[in-house]
Amino acid sequence: MTEDLSILTRKARHPDLTVTYGSDPDQVGDIRYGQRGAQLPLVVLIHGGFWKPQYDRMHTEAMASALADAGWTVLTLEYRRVPGQPELTLQDIATALETLPNRVTQHNGTTVLVGHSAGGHLALWAAVACVIPMLQAVLALAPAADLRLAHRLNLGDGAVKGFLGTEPEARPDVDPLQLPTPAVRVTVLQGELDAVVPPAVAASYWGAFPKTRLVQLSDCAHFALIDPLSSAWSTVVMELAKLSEP
Repeated sequence: MTEDLSILTRKARHPDLTVTYGSDPDQVGDIRYGQRGAQLPLVVLIHGGFWKPQYDRMHTEAMASALADAGWTVLTLEYRRVPGQPELTLQDIATALETLPNRVTQHNGTTVLVGHSAGGHLALWAAVACVIPMLQAVLALAPAADLRLAHRLNLGDGAVKGFLGTEPEARPDVDPLQLPTPAVRVTVLQGELDAVVPPAVAASYWGAFPKTRLVQLSDCAHFALIDPLSSAWSTVVMELAKLSEP
């Protein structure tokens, strides 16, 4: 399937506010307020890109804007992405999630994590490993949820080892599949035609944590899940709405 990759460069409205959680240029978060934000959880969006420095939060501008237009207040995280130094990424995600939600207004006091691809991996990891104020649920979109399998499949041309600086067997603490069961609701959306993070990865995570809700979308590849112009987008919004319910 040939994917529409325009989402990777498509521009959208600028954030209402950008906040920092450290001194590094990548230690920032963009806030976009939603009209129904006070009645809904804060959506914390973690972008993907196989943890590589060339992929930043800009490719989720359209997604974040669309979710804000749909009502949610959205906080899009940036984080350091230095090959072979996973602790920088993990520390940034932990610090941002522990501190920034309390600095964002116009939400109901709860939080839903949304992550795509490598961001889905980070969201699933953070749900277990981090302190996140009032975490309610996780929506993982085509997540790299099983690092050992992702490594065996050579996803992203060796992206897992490039991120970790070692074999994934040496870092079970970073692999969502090898962590305890998340204490919150988790929904995984997976395109059946995804060649970037194949369905087998999501299926592996679901097999380990069968209480996870796994939603498989036919005629859907990898980037459609973050594209508001795709046919998959209505499902993304619907599943987020379900997870936003008390």
